[in-house]
Amino acid sequence: MTLIKSISGIRGTIGGKVGDNLTPVDAVKFASAYGTFLKQNIAKDKLKVVIGRDARISGPMIHNLVVNTLIGLGIDVIDLGLSTTPTVEIAVPMEKADGGIILTASHNPKQWNALKLLNAKGEFLSGADGAKILEIAEAEAFDFADVDSLGEVTENHAYMDIHIDEVLELPLVDADLVKTKKFKVVVDGINSSGGIIIPNLLEQMGVEVVKLYCEPNGHFPHNPEPLKEHLGDICKLVVEEKADFGIVVDPDVDRLAFISNDGEMFGEEYTLVAVADYVLSKTPGNTVSNMSSSRALRDITEKHGGSYQASAVGEVNVVELMKKTNAIIGGEGNGGIIYPSSHYGRDSIVGAALFLTYLANQDKTVAEIRASFPQYYMSKNKIELTPQIDVDNVLATLTEKYKSENISNIDGVKIDFPTEWVHLRKSNTEPIIRIYTEAPTQNEADVLAERFVKELKEIAGI
Repeated sequence: MTLIKSISGIRGTIGGKVGDNLTPVDAVKFASAYGTFLKQNIAKDKLKVVIGRDARISGPMIHNLVVNTLIGLGIDVIDLGLSTTPTVEIAVPMEKADGGIILTASHNPKQWNALKLLNAKGEFLSGADGAKILEIAEAEAFDFADVDSLGEVTENHAYMDIHIDEVLELPLVDADLVKTKKFKVVVDGINSSGGIIIPNLLEQMGVEVVKLYCEPNGHFPHNPEPLKEHLGDICKLVVEEKADFGIVVDPDVDRLAFISNDGEMFGEEYTLVAVADYVLSKTPGNTVSNMSSSRALRDITEKHGGSYQASAVGEVNVVELMKKTNAIIGGEGNGGIIYPSSHYGRDSIVGAALFLTYLANQDKTVAEIRASFPQYYMSKNKIELTPQIDVDNVLATLTEKYKSENISNIDGVKIDFPTEWVHLRKSNTEPIIRIYTEAPTQNEADVLAERFVKELKEIAGI
Protein backbone atom coordinates (compact mmCIF):
# COMPACT_ATOMS: atom_id res chain seq x y z
CA MET A 1 0.00 0.00 0.00
CA THR A 2 1.41 3.40 -0.99
CA LEU A 3 2.24 5.90 1.73
CA ILE A 4 -0.13 8.82 1.10
CA LYS A 5 1.12 12.38 1.65
CA SER A 6 -1.52 15.10 1.31
CA ILE A 7 -3.16 18.13 2.93
CA SER A 8 -4.94 15.59 5.15
CA GLY A 9 -1.58 14.51 6.64
CA ILE A 10 0.75 11.53 6.26
CA ARG A 11 -1.03 8.18 6.31
CA GLY A 12 -0.34 4.59 5.43
CA THR A 13 -0.74 0.99 6.52
CA ILE A 14 1.34 -0.39 9.37
CA GLY A 15 4.21 -2.75 8.50
CA GLY A 16 5.97 -3.47 5.24
CA LYS A 17 8.76 -1.54 3.57
CA VAL A 18 10.04 1.93 4.44
CA GLY A 19 8.63 4.55 2.09
CA ASP A 20 5.76 2.33 0.99
CA ASN A 21 3.89 2.18 4.27
CA LEU A 22 3.71 3.96 7.63
CA THR A 23 6.65 2.11 9.17
CA PRO A 24 8.40 3.22 12.40
CA VAL A 25 11.10 4.82 10.22
CA ASP A 26 8.47 6.82 8.30
CA ALA A 27 6.75 7.92 11.52
CA VAL A 28 10.05 9.23 12.88
CA LYS A 29 10.94 10.85 9.56
CA PHE A 30 7.72 12.83 9.23
CA ALA A 31 7.58 13.76 12.93
CA SER A 32 11.17 15.04 12.50
CA ALA A 33 10.15 17.03 9.42
CA TYR A 34 7.18 18.58 11.23
CA GLY A 35 9.25 19.52 14.29
CA THR A 36 12.01 20.91 12.07
CA PHE A 37 9.43 22.97 10.14
CA LEU A 38 8.17 24.50 13.42
CA LYS A 39 11.72 25.30 14.56
CA GLN A 40 12.48 26.98 11.25
CA ASN A 41 9.35 29.14 11.30
CA ILE A 42 8.80 30.04 14.95
CA ALA A 43 11.38 32.20 16.71
CA LYS A 44 11.26 30.72 20.21
CA ASP A 45 13.84 29.11 22.46
CA LYS A 46 11.45 26.32 23.41
CA LEU A 47 8.57 25.04 21.31
CA LYS A 48 5.54 23.13 22.54
CA VAL A 49 3.39 20.60 20.64
CA VAL A 50 0.16 18.87 21.72
CA ILE A 51 -0.17 15.15 20.87
CA GLY A 52 -3.25 12.92 21.03
CA ARG A 53 -4.29 9.64 19.44
CA ASP A 54 -7.33 7.53 18.72
CA ALA A 55 -7.67 3.96 20.07
CA ARG A 56 -6.39 2.03 17.07
CA ILE A 57 -4.08 -0.90 17.84
CA SER A 58 -0.96 0.74 16.37
CA GLY A 59 -1.62 3.96 18.31
CA PRO A 60 0.70 3.39 21.30
CA MET A 61 3.60 2.41 19.03
CA ILE A 62 3.25 5.40 16.68
CA HIS A 63 2.56 7.66 19.66
CA ASN A 64 5.81 6.69 21.41
CA LEU A 65 7.82 7.15 18.22
CA VAL A 66 6.38 10.60 17.51
CA VAL A 67 6.59 11.90 21.10
CA ASN A 68 10.20 10.81 21.50
CA THR A 69 11.17 12.23 18.11
CA LEU A 70 9.87 15.64 19.16
CA ILE A 71 11.74 15.34 22.47
CA GLY A 72 14.88 14.57 20.47
CA LEU A 73 14.37 17.81 18.55
CA GLY A 74 14.23 19.74 21.82
CA ILE A 75 10.46 20.28 21.63
CA ASP A 76 8.24 20.00 24.73
CA VAL A 77 5.18 17.75 24.39
CA ILE A 78 1.76 18.04 26.01
CA ASP A 79 0.58 14.43 25.84
CA LEU A 80 -3.21 14.05 25.86
CA GLY A 81 -3.00 10.26 25.42
CA LEU A 82 -6.27 8.77 24.15
CA SER A 83 -8.17 11.67 22.63
CA THR A 84 -10.14 12.88 19.60
CA THR A 85 -9.17 15.02 16.64
CA PRO A 86 -11.36 17.99 17.70
CA THR A 87 -10.14 17.69 21.30
CA VAL A 88 -6.51 18.07 20.20
CA GLU A 89 -7.59 21.01 18.02
CA ILE A 90 -9.08 22.92 20.95
CA ALA A 91 -6.17 21.97 23.25
CA VAL A 92 -3.51 23.57 21.03
CA PRO A 93 -4.59 27.22 21.56
CA MET A 94 -5.68 26.55 25.15
CA GLU A 95 -2.13 25.31 25.90
CA LYS A 96 -0.62 28.20 23.87
CA ALA A 97 1.20 25.48 21.94
CA ASP A 98 3.00 25.97 18.63
CA GLY A 99 1.27 23.07 16.92
CA GLY A 100 -0.34 19.69 17.34
CA ILE A 101 -0.31 16.18 15.95
CA ILE A 102 -3.26 13.81 15.97
CA LEU A 103 -2.34 10.17 15.47
CA THR A 104 -5.31 8.73 13.63
CA ALA A 105 -6.25 7.45 10.20
CA SER A 106 -9.78 8.76 10.80
CA HIS A 107 -12.31 6.56 8.94
CA ASN A 108 -9.71 4.16 7.48
CA PRO A 109 -9.66 0.50 8.66
CA LYS A 110 -7.53 -0.71 11.57
CA GLN A 111 -4.38 -1.46 9.55
CA TRP A 112 -4.00 2.26 8.80
CA ASN A 113 -2.60 5.07 10.90
CA ALA A 114 -1.57 8.65 10.22
CA LEU A 115 -0.09 11.91 11.45
CA LYS A 116 -2.55 14.80 11.12
CA LEU A 117 -0.63 18.06 11.52
CA LEU A 118 -1.92 21.27 13.11
CA ASN A 119 -0.71 24.86 13.33
CA ALA A 120 -0.68 27.08 16.44
CA LYS A 121 -4.41 27.83 16.01
CA GLY A 122 -5.22 24.12 16.23
CA GLU A 123 -6.17 24.09 12.55
CA PHE A 124 -4.86 21.90 9.75
CA LEU A 125 -1.76 23.13 7.98
CA SER A 126 -2.11 24.88 4.64
CA GLY A 127 -1.15 23.05 1.47
CA ALA A 128 1.94 25.26 1.17
CA ASP A 129 3.12 24.41 4.69
CA GLY A 130 2.44 20.73 4.09
CA ALA A 131 4.58 20.88 0.95
CA LYS A 132 7.46 22.43 2.92
CA ILE A 133 7.29 19.61 5.47
CA LEU A 134 7.44 17.03 2.69
CA GLU A 135 10.53 18.79 1.28
CA ILE A 136 12.22 18.71 4.70
CA ALA A 137 11.36 15.01 5.06
CA GLU A 138 12.70 14.21 1.60
CA ALA A 139 15.99 16.01 2.29
CA GLU A 140 16.15 14.60 5.85
CA ALA A 141 17.31 18.08 6.88
CA PHE A 142 16.99 17.44 10.61
CA ASP A 143 19.08 18.95 13.40
CA PHE A 144 18.45 17.22 16.73
CA ALA A 145 19.00 18.71 20.18
CA ASP A 146 21.99 17.98 22.40
CA VAL A 147 21.53 16.13 25.66
CA ASP A 148 21.03 19.26 27.75
CA SER A 149 18.35 20.63 25.40
CA LEU A 150 16.00 17.67 25.03
CA GLY A 151 12.27 18.33 25.26
CA GLU A 152 10.07 17.33 28.17
CA VAL A 153 6.71 15.55 28.31
CA THR A 154 3.74 16.75 30.35
CA GLU A 155 0.76 14.39 30.46
CA ASN A 156 -2.73 15.89 30.59
CA HIS A 157 -5.60 13.41 30.29
CA ALA A 158 -8.31 15.92 31.25
CA TYR A 159 -8.93 17.41 27.83
CA MET A 160 -11.88 15.27 26.76
CA ASP A 161 -13.68 16.55 29.87
CA ILE A 162 -12.51 20.10 29.17
CA HIS A 163 -13.81 19.75 25.61
CA ILE A 164 -17.25 18.70 26.86
CA ASP A 165 -17.30 21.67 29.25
CA GLU A 166 -16.45 24.04 26.38
CA VAL A 167 -19.27 22.62 24.25
CA LEU A 168 -21.86 22.84 27.04
CA GLU A 169 -21.00 26.53 27.48
CA LEU A 170 -21.82 27.40 23.85
CA PRO A 171 -24.82 29.81 23.75
CA LEU A 172 -26.78 27.63 21.30
CA VAL A 173 -26.35 24.47 23.39
CA ASP A 174 -29.17 24.18 25.95
CA ALA A 175 -28.48 21.20 28.21
CA ASP A 176 -31.25 22.19 30.64
CA LEU A 177 -33.88 22.04 27.89
CA VAL A 178 -32.51 18.71 26.62
CA LYS A 179 -32.72 17.26 30.15
CA THR A 180 -36.47 17.94 30.25
CA LYS A 181 -37.01 15.74 27.16
CA LYS A 182 -35.52 12.57 28.67
CA PHE A 183 -34.11 11.39 25.34
CA LYS A 184 -32.78 7.87 24.86
CA VAL A 185 -29.88 7.54 22.40
CA VAL A 186 -27.83 4.58 21.15
CA VAL A 187 -24.13 5.37 20.62
CA ASP A 188 -21.78 3.39 18.35
CA GLY A 189 -18.26 4.44 19.35
CA ILE A 190 -16.49 2.00 16.94
CA ASN A 191 -14.37 0.88 19.97
CA SER A 192 -12.38 4.12 19.91
CA SER A 193 -12.32 7.38 21.86
CA GLY A 194 -15.81 8.34 20.69
CA GLY A 195 -17.06 5.55 22.95
CA ILE A 196 -15.88 7.64 25.90
CA ILE A 197 -16.52 11.26 24.96
CA ILE A 198 -19.94 10.98 23.27
CA PRO A 199 -21.64 9.02 26.10
CA ASN A 200 -20.09 11.41 28.67
CA LEU A 201 -21.44 14.44 26.79
CA LEU A 202 -24.91 12.91 26.44
CA GLU A 203 -25.11 11.87 30.09
CA GLN A 204 -24.20 15.42 31.14
CA MET A 205 -27.14 16.59 28.99
CA GLY A 206 -29.51 14.23 30.79
CA VAL A 207 -29.72 11.67 27.99
CA GLU A 208 -30.12 7.94 28.65
CA VAL A 209 -27.30 6.28 26.71
CA VAL A 210 -27.29 2.77 25.27
CA LYS A 211 -23.66 1.90 24.45
CA LEU A 212 -22.68 -0.16 21.41
CA TYR A 213 -18.99 -0.81 20.68
CA CYS A 214 -17.80 1.79 23.18
CA GLU A 215 -14.71 -0.06 24.51
CA PRO A 216 -11.66 1.91 23.28
CA ASN A 217 -9.60 -1.16 22.37
CA GLY A 218 -9.03 -0.40 18.68
CA HIS A 219 -10.74 -3.58 17.46
CA PHE A 220 -13.22 -2.02 15.05
CA PRO A 221 -16.32 -4.26 14.89
CA HIS A 222 -17.24 -3.02 11.41
CA ASN A 223 -15.77 -0.82 8.70
CA PRO A 224 -15.21 2.48 10.54
CA GLU A 225 -16.55 4.72 7.77
CA PRO A 226 -20.06 5.65 9.01
CA LEU A 227 -21.97 4.57 5.89
CA LYS A 228 -25.30 2.71 5.76
CA GLU A 229 -23.80 -0.62 4.65
CA HIS A 230 -21.62 -0.73 7.80
CA LEU A 231 -24.24 0.20 10.40
CA GLY A 232 -26.77 -2.64 10.50
CA ASP A 233 -26.18 -3.34 14.21
CA ILE A 234 -27.02 0.15 15.47
CA CYS A 235 -29.97 0.53 13.09
CA LYS A 236 -31.45 -2.63 14.59
CA LEU A 237 -30.65 -1.63 18.18
CA VAL A 238 -32.27 1.82 17.88
CA VAL A 239 -35.58 0.13 17.03
CA GLU A 240 -35.20 -2.61 19.68
CA GLU A 241 -34.45 -0.04 22.40
CA LYS A 242 -37.24 2.30 21.20
CA ALA A 243 -34.56 5.01 21.21
CA ASP A 244 -35.12 8.56 19.99
CA PHE A 245 -32.16 8.16 17.62
CA GLY A 246 -28.66 6.76 17.27
CA ILE A 247 -25.26 8.44 17.05
CA VAL A 248 -22.33 7.00 15.10
CA VAL A 249 -18.84 8.49 14.99
CA ASP A 250 -15.61 7.46 13.28
CA PRO A 251 -12.47 6.50 15.27
CA ASP A 252 -11.19 10.08 15.75
CA VAL A 253 -14.68 11.58 16.30
CA ASP A 254 -14.67 14.26 13.61
CA ARG A 255 -17.45 12.63 11.57
CA LEU A 256 -21.00 12.37 12.90
CA ALA A 257 -23.91 10.31 11.57
CA PHE A 258 -27.40 9.80 12.96
CA ILE A 259 -29.82 6.88 12.86
CA SER A 260 -33.48 7.99 12.91
CA ASN A 261 -35.93 6.59 15.46
CA ASP A 262 -37.30 4.20 12.81
CA GLY A 263 -33.87 2.57 12.39
CA GLU A 264 -33.22 4.24 9.04
CA MET A 265 -30.13 6.28 8.23
CA PHE A 266 -30.66 10.01 8.76
CA GLY A 267 -28.00 10.38 6.07
CA GLU A 268 -24.49 11.64 6.83
CA GLU A 269 -25.08 14.42 4.28
CA TYR A 270 -27.98 15.65 6.40
CA THR A 271 -26.03 15.90 9.68
CA LEU A 272 -24.70 19.30 8.60
CA VAL A 273 -28.05 20.27 7.05
CA ALA A 274 -29.93 19.65 10.32
CA VAL A 275 -27.41 21.40 12.56
CA ALA A 276 -27.19 24.32 10.12
CA ASP A 277 -30.99 24.65 10.10
CA TYR A 278 -30.89 25.12 13.87
CA VAL A 279 -27.85 27.42 13.98
CA LEU A 280 -29.08 29.63 11.12
CA SER A 281 -32.53 29.94 12.73
CA LYS A 282 -30.82 31.56 15.74
CA THR A 283 -27.87 33.30 14.03
CA PRO A 284 -28.54 33.87 10.30
CA GLY A 285 -25.55 34.02 7.99
CA ASN A 286 -23.51 32.26 5.32
CA THR A 287 -22.49 28.62 5.00
CA VAL A 288 -19.80 26.59 3.23
CA SER A 289 -19.41 22.91 2.42
CA ASN A 290 -17.24 21.09 -0.07
CA MET A 291 -18.32 20.43 -3.63
CA SER A 292 -18.96 16.74 -2.93
CA SER A 293 -21.68 17.70 -0.43
CA SER A 294 -25.45 17.84 -0.87
CA ARG A 295 -27.32 20.76 -2.45
CA ALA A 296 -29.63 20.58 0.57
CA LEU A 297 -27.30 22.87 2.59
CA ARG A 298 -27.60 25.51 -0.12
CA ASP A 299 -31.41 25.28 0.06
CA ILE A 300 -31.49 25.54 3.88
CA THR A 301 -29.06 28.47 3.85
CA GLU A 302 -31.14 30.39 1.32
CA LYS A 303 -34.30 29.63 3.35
CA HIS A 304 -32.70 31.53 6.24
CA GLY A 305 -31.56 34.41 3.98
CA GLY A 306 -27.89 33.46 3.80
CA SER A 307 -25.45 32.72 1.01
CA TYR A 308 -23.89 29.31 0.31
CA GLN A 309 -20.54 28.56 -1.33
CA ALA A 310 -18.71 25.31 -2.14
CA SER A 311 -14.98 24.73 -1.62
CA ALA A 312 -12.56 22.08 -2.81
CA VAL A 313 -12.67 18.86 -0.77
CA GLY A 314 -10.49 18.87 2.36
CA GLU A 315 -11.13 20.46 5.73
CA VAL A 316 -8.42 23.10 5.25
CA ASN A 317 -10.17 24.27 2.05
CA VAL A 318 -13.57 24.46 3.74
CA VAL A 319 -12.12 26.45 6.65
CA GLU A 320 -10.33 28.86 4.31
CA LEU A 321 -13.56 29.65 2.43
CA MET A 322 -15.55 29.87 5.68
CA LYS A 323 -13.18 32.55 6.95
CA LYS A 324 -13.31 34.40 3.62
CA THR A 325 -17.14 34.45 3.60
CA ASN A 326 -17.64 34.87 7.39
CA ALA A 327 -19.65 31.64 7.42
CA ILE A 328 -21.66 30.97 10.58
CA ILE A 329 -21.43 27.22 10.10
CA GLY A 330 -19.95 24.86 7.54
CA GLY A 331 -18.38 21.49 7.07
CA GLU A 332 -18.40 18.46 4.84
CA GLY A 333 -21.14 16.14 3.71
CA ASN A 334 -19.35 13.21 5.36
CA GLY A 335 -20.90 14.23 8.68
CA GLY A 336 -18.29 16.88 9.50
CA ILE A 337 -19.62 19.91 11.41
CA ILE A 338 -17.41 23.02 11.60
CA TYR A 339 -18.82 25.61 14.02
CA PRO A 340 -16.49 28.64 14.36
CA SER A 341 -18.08 29.75 17.66
CA SER A 342 -16.26 26.70 19.06
CA HIS A 343 -13.30 26.25 16.68
CA TYR A 344 -12.44 25.80 13.00
CA GLY A 345 -12.42 22.02 12.88
CA ARG A 346 -14.88 19.17 12.25
CA ASP A 347 -16.31 18.25 15.63
CA SER A 348 -18.82 15.49 16.45
CA ILE A 349 -19.07 16.65 20.06
CA VAL A 350 -20.25 20.11 19.01
CA GLY A 351 -22.51 18.57 16.34
CA ALA A 352 -24.18 16.14 18.77
CA ALA A 353 -24.85 18.85 21.36
CA LEU A 354 -26.33 21.26 18.80
CA PHE A 355 -28.49 18.51 17.27
CA LEU A 356 -29.85 17.48 20.68
CA THR A 357 -30.78 21.11 21.38
CA TYR A 358 -32.39 21.36 17.93
CA LEU A 359 -34.40 18.18 18.57
CA ALA A 360 -35.47 19.44 22.00
CA ASN A 361 -36.87 22.57 20.32
CA GLN A 362 -38.88 20.55 17.79
CA ASP A 363 -42.17 18.79 18.36
CA LYS A 364 -41.11 16.11 15.89
CA THR A 365 -39.35 12.76 15.80
CA VAL A 366 -35.95 12.52 14.16
CA ALA A 367 -37.54 10.73 11.18
CA GLU A 368 -40.07 13.57 10.81
CA ILE A 369 -37.28 16.16 10.93
CA ARG A 370 -35.40 14.28 8.21
CA ALA A 371 -38.54 14.18 6.03
CA SER A 372 -38.96 17.96 6.38
CA PHE A 373 -35.72 18.77 4.54
CA PRO A 374 -35.25 19.15 0.78
CA GLN A 375 -34.98 15.61 -0.56
CA TYR A 376 -31.82 14.73 -2.44
CA TYR A 377 -30.22 11.32 -2.81
CA MET A 378 -26.55 10.53 -3.23
CA SER A 379 -24.55 7.63 -4.56
CA LYS A 380 -20.93 7.34 -3.38
CA ASN A 381 -18.66 5.07 -5.37
CA LYS A 382 -14.96 4.54 -5.88
CA ILE A 383 -12.50 2.92 -8.27
CA GLU A 384 -9.26 1.44 -6.94
CA LEU A 385 -6.21 3.05 -8.51
CA THR A 386 -3.32 1.16 -10.03
CA PRO A 387 0.00 2.77 -11.06
CA GLN A 388 -1.03 2.37 -14.72
CA ILE A 389 -4.00 4.74 -14.42
CA ASP A 390 -3.28 8.34 -15.46
CA VAL A 391 -5.92 10.12 -13.37
CA ASP A 392 -5.23 13.58 -14.80
CA ASN A 393 -5.68 12.29 -18.35
CA VAL A 394 -8.90 10.48 -17.42
CA LEU A 395 -10.40 13.61 -15.86
CA ALA A 396 -9.20 15.83 -18.74
CA THR A 397 -10.90 13.50 -21.24
CA LEU A 398 -14.17 13.70 -19.29
CA THR A 399 -13.93 17.49 -19.06
CA GLU A 400 -13.58 17.73 -22.84
CA LYS A 401 -16.50 15.33 -23.39
CA TYR A 402 -18.86 17.36 -21.17
CA LYS A 403 -17.52 20.86 -21.92
CA SER A 404 -21.00 22.10 -22.86
CA GLU A 405 -22.22 21.46 -19.29
CA ASN A 406 -21.59 23.54 -16.14
CA ILE A 407 -18.14 22.25 -15.11
CA SER A 408 -15.84 23.07 -12.19
CA ASN A 409 -12.20 21.98 -12.10
CA ILE A 410 -11.44 23.42 -8.64
CA ASP A 411 -11.06 19.87 -7.32
CA GLY A 412 -11.12 17.06 -9.85
CA VAL A 413 -14.12 17.47 -12.13
CA LYS A 414 -17.64 18.40 -11.03
CA ILE A 415 -20.36 18.42 -13.68
CA ASP A 416 -23.57 20.20 -12.69
CA PHE A 417 -26.55 19.05 -14.72
CA PRO A 418 -29.91 20.87 -14.26
CA THR A 419 -31.33 18.46 -11.61
CA GLU A 420 -28.31 16.32 -10.71
CA TRP A 421 -24.52 16.42 -10.45
CA VAL A 422 -21.46 14.19 -10.50
CA HIS A 423 -18.10 14.87 -8.83
CA LEU A 424 -15.03 12.82 -9.75
CA ARG A 425 -11.78 13.29 -7.86
CA LYS A 426 -8.68 11.55 -6.63
CA SER A 427 -8.92 10.89 -2.88
CA ASN A 428 -6.58 12.67 -0.44
CA THR A 429 -6.68 9.73 1.95
CA GLU A 430 -6.87 6.51 -0.11
CA PRO A 431 -5.49 5.27 -3.49
CA ILE A 432 -8.88 5.62 -5.20
CA ILE A 433 -10.94 7.84 -7.48
CA ARG A 434 -14.19 8.89 -5.79
CA ILE A 435 -17.36 9.20 -7.87
CA TYR A 436 -20.14 11.05 -6.03
CA THR A 437 -23.52 11.77 -7.60
CA GLU A 438 -26.69 13.47 -6.37
CA ALA A 439 -30.19 13.49 -7.85
CA PRO A 440 -33.86 13.89 -6.85
CA THR A 441 -34.25 10.10 -6.41
CA GLN A 442 -31.92 7.31 -5.30
CA ASN A 443 -32.44 5.45 -8.56
CA GLU A 444 -31.42 8.50 -10.61
CA ALA A 445 -28.32 8.99 -8.45
CA ASP A 446 -27.36 5.31 -8.79
CA VAL A 447 -27.92 5.30 -12.56
CA LEU A 448 -25.80 8.46 -12.97
CA ALA A 449 -23.05 6.90 -10.85
CA GLU A 450 -23.08 3.64 -12.83
CA ARG A 451 -22.83 5.62 -16.04
CA PHE A 452 -19.76 7.55 -14.91
CA VAL A 453 -18.05 4.54 -13.33
CA LYS A 454 -18.42 2.82 -16.70
CA GLU A 455 -17.11 5.87 -18.59
CA LEU A 456 -14.14 6.22 -16.23
CA LYS A 457 -13.19 2.58 -16.62
CA GLU A 458 -13.46 2.81 -20.42
CA ILE A 459 -11.21 5.88 -20.57
CA ALA A 460 -8.72 4.35 -18.09
CA GLY A 461 -8.74 1.04 -19.95
CA ILE A 462 -9.75 -1.10 -16.95
